[in-house]
Amino acid sequence: MERIVLTDQKKEDVRQAADIVDVVSDYVKLKKSGSNFTGLCPFHNEKTPSFNVTPRLGIYKCFGCDAGGDVFNFIMEMEGVNFIEAVKTLADRYNISLPTKEADDRFTEQNRLIEGIYHALSFAGVFYHRTLAEDDDAKEARHYFKNRGLNTETLKKYGLGYAPGGFDTFYKHATENGINEEYLVEAGLIKYSDRDQRPFDVFRERIMFPIFNPAGKVIAFGGRTMEKGKNPKYINSPQTKVYNKSEAMYGIHLARHDIRRKDGVILVEGYMDVISLYQHGIKNAVATSGTSITTQQMQLISRYSKNLLMVYDADQAGQNAMIRGLETALTQGLNVRLMHLPEGEDPDSFVKQFGAESFHSYVQDESRDFISFLIESAEKSGAWNDPMSRKEEISRVLGFIASVDDEIMRQTLVGHLSKLSGIGDRALFNELDVRLMEKKEEKQRDLERARRQREREQAPDVSAGQRPAGEPQLSGVKRQPVSRPKKRPAYEQELIRLMLAYEDDMVYYVGNNAHEEEFEDEDLRRFYQDLKKRYQHEEKISPEVYTRMDHPFPQIVSEVLIEKHTVSERGNELRELIIRKDADPYATARGALKTLKIAFFKRNLEEISNRISEGGISDEERREAYSDLMETRKQLSEIEKTPADYLFPGIDEIESEEEETG
Repeated sequence: MERIVLTDQKKEDVRQAADIVDVVSDYVKLKKSGSNFTGLCPFHNEKTPSFNVTPRLGIYKCFGCDAGGDVFNFIMEMEGVNFIEAVKTLADRYNISLPTKEADDRFTEQNRLIEGIYHALSFAGVFYHRTLAEDDDAKEARHYFKNRGLNTETLKKYGLGYAPGGFDTFYKHATENGINEEYLVEAGLIKYSDRDQRPFDVFRERIMFPIFNPAGKVIAFGGRTMEKGKNPKYINSPQTKVYNKSEAMYGIHLARHDIRRKDGVILVEGYMDVISLYQHGIKNAVATSGTSITTQQMQLISRYSKNLLMVYDADQAGQNAMIRGLETALTQGLNVRLMHLPEGEDPDSFVKQFGAESFHSYVQDESRDFISFLIESAEKSGAWNDPMSRKEEISRVLGFIASVDDEIMRQTLVGHLSKLSGIGDRALFNELDVRLMEKKEEKQRDLERARRQREREQAPDVSAGQRPAGEPQLSGVKRQPVSRPKKRPAYEQELIRLMLAYEDDMVYYVGNNAHEEEFEDEDLRRFYQDLKKRYQHEEKISPEVYTRMDHPFPQIVSEVLIEKHTVSERGNELRELIIRKDADPYATARGALKTLKIAFFKRNLEEISNRISEGGISDEERREAYSDLMETRKQLSEIEKTPADYLFPGIDEIESEEEETG
C-alpha cells in the first residue's frame, strides 16, 4: 500500500504553494485591511469581524474565540481531518507531489480508477445541469423546479439538472468527449442491456440531484421521475468506489460551514427539504439521501457539531424513521432534539408557506429533547395514561439513555426522566442497569458475528484454485502473474479514429489543433505523426493502407475502428457503419481535443511538481519551477472552463485564416 512520507522540506513546499488567503477565501469572505485581511470567523457565530489573516506570516487568528494557526491548522479544523490529510488536501490542490514509500501497482491502478470515476461523475453533473438550462426537451423539468419555487441561483448551487430521454444520449455525449467507458460503468452512469450488451443510460427523463461529498466532489445522483404514478419514483446511484450511501449526507458540502458557525445541524428527510431551507436562508440542513440514519452519517455530522435537530415529515412513516435514527445519533454522542411539524407539512412546504422566521420560531417553541418528545408523544397517543403502557414507554426511554456512552450524561438524563415521569431515581437506575447489560451483550454478539464473517472472507477459495495455508504447491506447476496491457487513452484513440474515418479533411483539422507531444501513448503518437506526414506528402490515407503496414498500425486500426464486442468475421461488414457514426465529426473532434489538452497540461503539472519534490535544485530553479507551476495551472483552468466549441475554430475558420495569411 502506498504511504506518504513527509519531510520538513516537503511540508515547506506545500506551505509555500498554499497561499493562506487563497485557502481561507474558500470558506470565509475576506476584506483587505492594511497588509492583513479580516472576515467573520468560521468557528463561532459573530456579527462583527474578529477573524484576521496575516499573509506575511502565513497565519490566521480570531480575537473572538481565540482560534488560530497556519494553513494546515485551518484545513484540519474546517475539514475535520488530521495533519497528514490536511497536507495531502493542499498538495492535491496545488499539484505538489508527495513522496511515497514503495508504491503498490495495485494501489496505483485503484487510484487511477477512482480519479476516473470522479471525472465521469463531474462530467455527468455538468451535462445534466446544462441540459436542464438549455435543452428544449427539459422544458417540463424547468417548469417543475419553477413550480417548486427554486430560483436560478439555487439550481446552480446544488447543480440540479435533467437527464434527457433516449436509450444512450448521455453515453454517446460522454464517449464523444473522451470519457472512458470503464469509468462510466464504474460510476453507475451506464449499464449494458441483457439482450445485446449495448450500453444504455441509467438515468433517462428524470430531474437530477447530484450528491456531493464534504469536499464538493460529485459522488452520486438521485433521479426523480416527473410522471405521476410512475415507479420507481426515484432511481439512485449504486454503491461505487467513491459512493457509500451509508456515509453520504445530501447537502453537507454547502451546509458544513453554517453548521460550524451555528453549532447545530438540522436533519431532514428529502432533497427538496434541504434545498428549500437553504434558499430561505436556513443553510445548516442536510438529509440522509433516502436511507435510514447510519453510524457513519452521525460520525460525519459530529465533525462539525454535536447538536442535532431532527425534523422529519409529520406522517407516521416520517416519525418512525426519526425514532429509529435516535439511538444511532445518541450512540455517537450527539445532543439530540426532535420536532413535530404540523400535520400535512414537511420542511419544504412549511418554509415556503410561512417563511424562515416562522420556521425558527417554531423550532424555538416546539423542538424537544428526546425524553420530553417521547413522553409527549406517549401522552398524545394515550399510552401514558395506561399504567402498563406507561411502564413500557419508560423502559423504551431508558433503552435510548443506555445508548449514551458518557456516564455523567446518563445520570443527568435519568434525573430528567425522573422529574417528568414522577418515578424515583433508584428504580430508574436499576432498570437502566438492565438495559446497559442488554446493550453490552448485543455489542458482544455483533463483534462475534463480525469476527466469524472476517474468517469466512479470509478463508481460501479452493474452488477458485487458492491453496489453503500450509498446502505445498504441486510440483511442476508454476503460476504466472497475469499481465494486463496499459489501456490507451480513449480520447487519443478517438482522434485517430476520426482521422482514419474522415481522412484528409479531418487530418488537416486535427493537425491544426493538436501537437504530437500532446499524445501520451507512444504508438498513437507514432500513428498521428505518420498521418500528418502522409497528408503533407499527399499520400493516400485509409484503414486499408494501415492494415497492410507493420506493427503497431494494424492493431491500432482494429482497436479504434472495430467495437469491442464485434465478432471478427463481421468486422469488414460493420466497419463503415462504425467509423462513420458521428452526427457532427468536428464536434466529436473538438471534445476529444479538449480532453487531450487537459490531460497534457495535467501531465505537465505532475512533471513540474516532481521537479520541485526531487530536491537538489537551487532556490532560483525552485522559484522558476513554482512560476511554471502557476502558469501551467492557469492555462489548465482556462481550458477546463472554456467550451470545446470556443477553444477550437471550425474548419472553415482555419481555412479563412490561412487564406488571409497567405
